[in-house]
Amino acid sequence: MKKLFLAIGLFACAAIATTASAQDTLAIYRKLDSIAVIDQKVMMPMRDGIRLATDIYRPKGNGKYPVVFSRTPYNFNTWIDGKMVNGPLQAAYEAVSRGYVYVVQNERGRFFSEGEWDILGTPITDGYDALEWMSKQSWSNGKVGLIGCSSTAEWQMAVASQNHPALAAMVAQGFGAGVGRVGKFMEQGNWYRGGAQQMLFTSWLYGTQHDKLAPRLPLGIQQKDVQRLQKFYDMGPEYPRVDWAQGLRHLPVQDIIKNVQGSEGVYEKMIVRKPNDPGWFKGGLYHDNMPMEVPAYWFVSWYDVSSAPNIALFNHVRNAAKSKMVADNQYLVIAPVLHCSYKRATENTIVGERSVGDARLNYDELTWGWFDMLLKGQPNDFKTTQPRVRYYTMGANKWQQAESFPLPNTEMKPFYLASAGKANTRNGDGALSMMPPSKDIPDAFTYDPMNPVGSYGGNVCCTGNAVQGGSFDQSQMELRNDILVYTSDELKDGVEVTGFIESTLYVSSTGLDTDVTIKLIDVYPDGKAYNLDETIQRLRYREGYDKEVFMEKGKVYKVDLTPMVTSNYFAPGHKIRIEVSSSNFPRFDRNLNTGGNNYDESKGVVVENKIHHSKQYPSVIKLPMIKK
Repeated sequence: MKKLFLAIGLFACAAIATTASAQDTLAIYRKLDSIAVIDQKVMMPMRDGIRLATDIYRPKGNGKYPVVFSRTPYNFNTWIDGKMVNGPLQAAYEAVSRGYVYVVQNERGRFFSEGEWDILGTPITDGYDALEWMSKQSWSNGKVGLIGCSSTAEWQMAVASQNHPALAAMVAQGFGAGVGRVGKFMEQGNWYRGGAQQMLFTSWLYGTQHDKLAPRLPLGIQQKDVQRLQKFYDMGPEYPRVDWAQGLRHLPVQDIIKNVQGSEGVYEKMIVRKPNDPGWFKGGLYHDNMPMEVPAYWFVSWYDVSSAPNIALFNHVRNAAKSKMVADNQYLVIAPVLHCSYKRATENTIVGERSVGDARLNYDELTWGWFDMLLKGQPNDFKTTQPRVRYYTMGANKWQQAESFPLPNTEMKPFYLASAGKANTRNGDGALSMMPPSKDIPDAFTYDPMNPVGSYGGNVCCTGNAVQGGSFDQSQMELRNDILVYTSDELKDGVEVTGFIESTLYVSSTGLDTDVTIKLIDVYPDGKAYNLDETIQRLRYREGYDKEVFMEKGKVYKVDLTPMVTSNYFAPGHKIRIEVSSSNFPRFDRNLNTGGNNYDESKGVVVENKIHHSKQYPSVIKLPMIKK
């Protein structure tokens, strides 16, 4: 049986089958059919003549209704091997029963849609043209709202910048791969973090990009023929399973997909781009010099791949919107879950190995209240009952609310790195101190690219079996000699850390280029050490992403890392810890330390790296403490 669709999300790598039984599916379809006009595989025309396959579900009768629009690179076919499967039927029923038209569309070049595919459904004019077409239909009230998580959200921002008058509201969840540059973050859609490649795209593109030689339906095929074909030929290729724990180790990086005999596609052109390549600014990414005049409800996860830039985008839109109405209609929810796993929260939500308590939230109620207010103009209690920012504090295990993020009562508390030169492993003498040490006795470790520190848990997505996201006990990992460990004294009073975490390290190396990584940890009284967030910086980009500045042997460099973000209560008896190293693989690609391109190299150079800490070199992490 062919795959129905890949899991919702830009990075979903494993196919999932519908969970509904055949009987349940038929029941859903009958309920939907009783209230809706079902029009599948409408070939919606774009301005250049290319047509995108679109399923439309609308209330019966001659009324005019607002549209809820979902656009995706994934397969939403409701038929497999001649049998009806769930597809979007439940979502369509939910929308139609509430008085909305539900529209789901494949991006250009995906499945039954015509044209050539590129990531984020470019060109962005396709999104504009879809809004134009839907708003002018006889069943439309002229207002459209966008909804989706990950891939069904990430295209929304760039299209919103086109300022189509019908676009009245957005619900964007797990949307980081649509953010190119915002404030301090220049990730180019999660391709980079601190100038290092995030390897999730390698495994994701293996299962997403269609081969350039894949069979296509003829241009101009009629809707009735597509409807007939979808019942026995769903255009969904079967990709051989890959052991990505091994597959991502292949060098050079540019040949990883080729090495597993994957399809040829956009990966090969993207892997050679540097962080400031003009190509990043010509596709479907949103950058902070683009307008954003659309009310938006943003949903973020603490253990997603891009929590910090996502929150930064929320702040940017609030501050940059020209319309007061738009600025006042930006709302944010931050949940303690993995990528696009909001509704998987339970009475005892486990993220990785750590319990974060009852993190449930009625997302349907929030979403439809938002749409009713903005697409229907219905008076409701959304504004009076929903906080501007709703965030979950782990450790305290409770939902909290604020008018802004970071919180107004935030104090940035510095914790300086200190040691007598032996911070290697958790058994070393590394400490976090309120005052910088007087003497520079650096901590040294050897970084071998062929033996990198493994990614264990973390704020990740979609690397198959290579990395499992979430919070895991890092204490065994901390026995590696190439991990420097700095720990605070035991806390007498509990402290809440909520907001952006700033890190400055002073680094020297025997190499031309290397990476520095950092990880924030909550250490429990029993010694278990749970990761909260992590980041990396490629040192050739320490002075900015528009130039590469290599290192001189032994010279000490100031390195400001990309901010981390969290909300965590460190209870009495706990300790605050950070880990410093030069690799976190395969979440991030290995720096081979040569000063070369890295993506086309197969051999690395072993280097000795040092972290300096003194009054002259005040390596520090600044934690956003909340005053109570």
